[in-house]
Amino acid sequence: MTGAAIGPADRIGAETLETMQAAPRYNRWQYDRIAPFLGRRICEVGAGIGNISSLIRRAAPEVLVLVDTDPYYRQALQARFGVAPEVIIDELTLPDGTASDRFGKHRLDTVVALNVVEHIDQDVEALRCMAGMLAPGGRVVILVPALEGLFGSLDRELGHCRRYTRRSLSDRMRQAGFRVEQAFYFNLIGTLGWWYNARVRQVPRIPGWQVRWLERFVPVLRLEDHISLPFGQSVIAIGALDV
Repeated sequence: MTGAAIGPADRIGAETLETMQAAPRYNRWQYDRIAPFLGRRICEVGAGIGNISSLIRRAAPEVLVLVDTDPYYRQALQARFGVAPEVIIDELTLPDGTASDRFGKHRLDTVVALNVVEHIDQDVEALRCMAGMLAPGGRVVILVPALEGLFGSLDRELGHCRRYTRRSLSDRMRQAGFRVEQAFYFNLIGTLGWWYNARVRQVPRIPGWQVRWLERFVPVLRLEDHISLPFGQSVIAIGALDV
């Protein structure tokens, strides 16, 4: 992609992604939680500026399709990954009835959508489109914000339609045609920060100093990986299609 630089359609969303780009330990932690479920022919929906895409690419997938609705992000992805022969950058706004025809040619075994589905009013239809993009037996890996009680200023500024529980996300995935293999909460301590910022202080952005604090303590926070959490800032679910 060539041409003049363009600005993001969602300025606060772009600022948040840039803030999280400066948190490599946290990004790695998030990636490590989903890595066991990734295949070799992957599409990341809503890839943004590529914070997680870069980690997926390090695992040397055969194909990595990076899609986003915003031209600003596609331009950033092109600048970052455009020379990689296994990377394909494309446009996608879900739900899209043409997704199956457009992306079926890539024989995808995994579709990843991290902090994407909560932005989409027709979330079941969006998940159904992801199912159509996959080859038989493929998987979808979904991460969304958890717990409706945390919904506040940050969610409104970021354009979230809702937050989820393990049950509500699993129900929607089943409606879209997936068999839910796993659903679990992620980032227990993050619930406190989100509640304080979104419900008590009602700020529009995640404070950078808090992200830096979180980044520093990720090695300790990873201890939660060994237990089943009763709640968390996010919920991750893995859905599979029958062969």
